[in-house]
Amino acid sequence: MTKIKKINNKTINEAVELLQEGKLIGFPTETVYGLGADATNQKAILKIYKNKKRPKSNPLIVHTETIEQASSIGVFNSKIEKIAKDIWPGPLTVIVKKRENSNICKELCAGNDTIAIRVSSNKTILAIIKKLGNPIAAPSANKSGMLSPTSAAHVEKQFKNNIDIPLILDGGKTKIGVESTVIGIKNNNIIIYRHGGITKERLEKKVNEKIIDLKHADFSEKSNISPGMLKKHYSPTVPLRINITNPRSDEILIGFGKKYKEPNLSKSGDLDEAAANLFYFLEKYEAKGNKIAIAPIPNIGIGVAINDRLNRAVQ
Repeated sequence: MTKIKKINNKTINEAVELLQEGKLIGFPTETVYGLGADATNQKAILKIYKNKKRPKSNPLIVHTETIEQASSIGVFNSKIEKIAKDIWPGPLTVIVKKRENSNICKELCAGNDTIAIRVSSNKTILAIIKKLGNPIAAPSANKSGMLSPTSAAHVEKQFKNNIDIPLILDGGKTKIGVESTVIGIKNNNIIIYRHGGITKERLEKKVNEKIIDLKHADFSEKSNISPGMLKKHYSPTVPLRINITNPRSDEILIGFGKKYKEPNLSKSGDLDEAAANLFYFLEKYEAKGNKIAIAPIPNIGIGVAINDRLNRAVQ
């Protein structure tokens, strides 16, 4: 039986005990809710793939408590290390070469010699990692291809009464609302594999150089180096149309900006607010069985991440 519980010292200790037993837990981060397992436990990692129905070619993100712990499982070059030190803890995932002596489960790397690592700013997951003593593997807490969850109730809906996931920690609605930005190095250039909570513009200011966008077409669906590269993803179970100004009579229009009525991702045209509301609104109207149309979203700043999610939702 899956239970939602408020976060306190008792439930954090309960979460750690469950992870030690090889169980999975749902928990909040600043981006979306994660589905966590002890990153050193092979059986637990395989439970993530099974329960999410996630292709084993799609690697998992590993959460660490500190950059020092991250450096113990991955090899950081000077560029990646500088960015990580500037932004962590925060919504940034880095892909680096996996250390050969690491005890991290090889299955979560999906056959790659690289590993995706993040240090979240959420105090709950940091406390759990510290008490567990191991990094935690944690993709978003949703079935593969479906909407990412921004609330504990959304996680429960997707994994109700799941014996592998006995606990979901309720931290309320997530702040950022889209997944972390994922970056790596190719030919000494910094590249973005997935747009997310940290904008390309912010990253370029940090390193004072142009950052390269890699297109999804550059990767095989069977051999992804990064999480979040699948062409079809983040999809509601109801019809969705994007960049719509005149909805059909059977559609709910989710607006953006002052010229649109409610529901509205952000009446003031704030892209950060829109990102925080995106999956929340999609899930809300999906649950009601409505066909959904979404107004155009500017493709700048975190709007790039929003449009990335919407474009892949309608593939």
